[in-house]
Amino acid sequence: MDWQTMSLTERNLAYNNVEHVGPDFARKKTEEWAAASKDLREKRPQHLNLAYAQGERTKWDLYPATDPKAPCFVHIHGGYWQRGSKEIFACLADGALARGWSAALPGYTLAPDASLTQITKELRTAFDWLATQGAARGIAGPVIVTGWSAGGHLTAILLDHPKVTAGLAISGVFDLAALRDSPHVNDKVKLTEAEIETLSPMRLPGVKKPLSITYGTGELLAMIATSRDFHAYRAQAHLPGDLIPVVAANHFTILDELRLPNSGLTRAVLQLAERRAA
Repeated sequence: MDWQTMSLTERNLAYNNVEHVGPDFARKKTEEWAAASKDLREKRPQHLNLAYAQGERTKWDLYPATDPKAPCFVHIHGGYWQRGSKEIFACLADGALARGWSAALPGYTLAPDASLTQITKELRTAFDWLATQGAARGIAGPVIVTGWSAGGHLTAILLDHPKVTAGLAISGVFDLAALRDSPHVNDKVKLTEAEIETLSPMRLPGVKKPLSITYGTGELLAMIATSRDFHAYRAQAHLPGDLIPVVAANHFTILDELRLPNSGLTRAVLQLAERRAA
């Protein structure tokens, strides 16, 4: 599927994940995650809201494992760079925590208060902080970054950070030009041509670290295509990483996999750490 052949109306609908599943479904799913995340944060309040920069949202939530050298599951939340929070998505660490891993979730300033350039700079600062301050807070193992939707894009962009060992990009968009004319995204994000060129993973040299890419087979066709295309782009350069279709999952239900210790996506995260150690 080539977004360049779509009309503006078609393009806007092609990447509107909330409309695809229905606003009520998306809201209920988000409320479900938020409730589960609230429980986790209340049970483990010791390392929440640790500032990595000056900003209301530029903070880490850390969930260290018993073993400081255990791998660390990092999750970058989605919401098309304009919605969401680490507080809503903490429960996605459930699967990794159950396997004895540490977990960490960074917040970041949202559009329109921050451009995509600023968001990526903030998250680079976040990983700088984790590299220097994580061990003192019980997180000293290899970092496997996961991210969903906008977070999937950010996972691919941040793969080159020295602190990042490997990544799992979940249902991301990897050529930002596809969103240039989509009001539900760009009215707030306001992508520039320079950002499209310098922050689109499909337009950048591939990073020589493992990056697995996953999508739900029940997602929008354009969302499926962008994941497949990005995996093919990396595979052509002989870069490591699997393409993982999750059968019947839509853009929202795919995240349920991360909450389960023995699910396909949790196993994929574990394998990324094993691949690094091999």
